[in-house]
Order: sequence, then structure tokens, then C-alpha cells
Amino acid sequence: MVTVMVSEGSIIEQTCKETPDFNLCVSLLNSDPRGSSADTSGLALILIDKIKGLTTKTLNEINGLYKKRPELKRALDECSRRYKTILNADVPEAIEAISKGVPKFGEDGVIDAGVEASVCEGGFKGKSPLTSLTKSMQKISNVTRAIVRMLL
Repeated sequence: MVTVMVSEGSIIEQTCKETPDFNLCVSLLNSDPRGSSADTSGLALILIDKIKGLTTKTLNEINGLYKKRPELKRALDECSRRYKTILNADVPEAIEAISKGVPKFGEDGVIDAGVEASVCEGGFKGKSPLTSLTKSMQKISNVTRAIVRMLL
């Protein structure tokens, strides 16, 4: 019997090869100490945590923009609602679904996070101060969705 040594990062690399953004995927998963020992469900949960963190960061940015850019109040209100939906509905739905072994509902939550970010961005009519954050959310959502789909 031959024993083959597999490097700790290999599950991350193998999994990330199946996503639309290999480098982003590897970077996000390697930045979390749970990544090296996680299975596919665990990797999906790590990425959902990243979505949650980016959502919180974006909400903080939105709150700061109310003072700096009061003329954008209407669009900021819409974005605030959208990102609160991600934080209070989409993320918990995805975590619960994956934790309970029902990844289809987890996929729905992850997809919706990207949709909410897109709608937020569209509300600024091309002059969004949140473009880099919303693009990041879309990219992370796409990577996370690809991993959640591996669980279906």
C-alpha cells in the first residue's frame, strides 16, 4: 500500500478550480484558519462569513456616506435596506441551509446577496461611491455560489 501525502491547501485549490475566480477563492479561504481543515460545506460556510463581513463593512460605509454625501440619501437608503436584507435574511438562510444539509436554499441566499448588491449599485445611476464594495460582493457571491453548487 502506498501512502500519498496531500498538502493541506489542496482541498482549497481543488475546490477553487471549480469557481469563476480561482485567485479570489484561494485568497479568501487561505485567509481563514478554518480553511485548511474544512470540507466543501465548511469552505462554503467560510465564504458566507466573508459575505457577512463585507456586508457589515458596506453598511458602515453607507452610514458614513450619509454625512459626506447627503444628496445621495435616497440611493443610500435603498442600499442600506438591501445590505440589511443580506445580513438579516440571506446570510442566516445560507448558513442554516448548508449546516442542515439543504444546500439549494443556501444557494438561494448566496445568489440573493449578489442581486441585492447589484440593485444597490444601480440606484446610483452610474455615480456610486460603493462600486468597489458592490463589485466585491458580486464576485464573492459568485465564488460562494459555485462552491455551494458542489454540494447539490
